[in-house]
Amino acid sequence: MEKLIIGLDPGLATLGFGIICCQTDDNGDNNGVKTLDCGVIKTPASAKMGDRLRMIYEDLHFLVSEWQPDLAAVEKLFFYRMGNAILVAQARGVLTLVLAQNNIPMVEFTPPQVKQALTGYGNADKEEVQEAVMRELDLEYIPKPDDAADALGVALTAWFQSE
Repeated sequence: MEKLIIGLDPGLATLGFGIICCQTDDNGDNNGVKTLDCGVIKTPASAKMGDRLRMIYEDLHFLVSEWQPDLAAVEKLFFYRMGNAILVAQARGVLTLVLAQNNIPMVEFTPPQVKQALTGYGNADKEEVQEAVMRELDLEYIPKPDDAADALGVALTAWFQSE
């Protein structure tokens, strides 16, 4: 059985995405996971807020239509500065709308949950997490930019939680 998971690292300027394909046999045993696509949706800071949100909506809608994932895994908001949180929350609202319009179930994970799932340590640093993503997906290099690697990590966390 095949399951496609889209991982999303919400952001207004840069929204990371990663799509993985997870294989299980008839007994539900893990037969491997591979990367199908990853990257970022970027919006220019010079654009009006409404235009930036529309860009996210259109690009994410295209990705979801193209790949038709079975599940979306989203990193929960985790901020120290309130101003940034509000901007990212607006982008996250668009993301949630696109998933709901396409009837894609969504699970959420905090950054420490992703770190724990990938490295076994909830306070792992960014490099350790990126190396775990590379290792788990049998990649030759760490995906760039960081937002794409983070999105793949969120997708892997969803896969590990469902095993």
